[in-house]
Amino acid sequence: MAIHHFQPTHYHTAIGSHPPVLHIASGDTVVTTTVDAAGKDTTNTAVTPRGNPQTGPFYIDGTDPGDTLVVVLDRITPNRSVGFTRSVVAPNVVDPAFVRELPDRGLVDWRVDNKSGTATLLEEGTRLGGLTIPLAPMLGCFGVAPSKGQAISTETSAEHGGNMDYRGFIAGVTVFFPVFVPGALLHVGDGHATQGDGEIVGTGIEISMEVQFTVRLIKAKRIRWPRGENDKYIFTVGNARPLDQAVQHATTEMLRWLGEDYGLDTVSASILLGQCVEYDLGNIFDPAYTMVCKLPKVLLPTPETIEGS
Repeated sequence: MAIHHFQPTHYHTAIGSHPPVLHIASGDTVVTTTVDAAGKDTTNTAVTPRGNPQTGPFYIDGTDPGDTLVVVLDRITPNRSVGFTRSVVAPNVVDPAFVRELPDRGLVDWRVDNKSGTATLLEEGTRLGGLTIPLAPMLGCFGVAPSKGQAISTETSAEHGGNMDYRGFIAGVTVFFPVFVPGALLHVGDGHATQGDGEIVGTGIEISMEVQFTVRLIKAKRIRWPRGENDKYIFTVGNARPLDQAVQHATTEMLRWLGEDYGLDTVSASILLGQCVEYDLGNIFDPAYTMVCKLPKVLLPTPETIEGS
């Protein structure tokens, strides 16, 4: 179980079967950096074209299609003091008749302070000048190489992960990805200092990051969509458009999970979901929307409960 310190020199704006930048093993930890969505590094200098550039890919030795890759997000820390957001909501989140009333979608800057755990709006031309909000650093876009030699733009998402922009992908979360190619080829990027549900202005507070993650491999464990776990919930992620299809993917994956790992038949799982499910909106800006299906862990049956039922 090694710790690797990796400093990227080039980036990708599509997640695919690119040559790996580093081979790692199950149990290993990687400490690396990411640029922001505009391709700017820790000095706020553009070092690569914009479009959610990804660090990686990282090849996990011994990983084969049909396995599950487990990624523990150990630490996600902004590594510069200024980030940016767009200033106006996206046209697709308002009534069509209201779109003509939207002003131009400019950019505003935020001062990011890790020590105080806050971001402060630097724009003086609005009534919100000086607004200060808490940091909640997250990864907006990350995932594994998709199947069949595809290279999928980092502007969108699918079964492999990608630009899901879910504010729940913070430090301490464990993420499970289906593996489609040998080595999985994990990509990470698009750090946000914080972000509201849906990424409705088209950005979080975009900023470069230092990221630490640990990988683990579950052999011959096939899942179909990304899954996740934190201290309170298990959750599944569906990526599609329209939004109802994303809901379908996430809910179906949760039903499979409850059956495979918790021993619940479809009726039992449906009863539990019907009264206790929670849905989080990940992304409703990009070509594919993201919906997250959550269940509180306190409600999940234990193996002993299953055996005695």
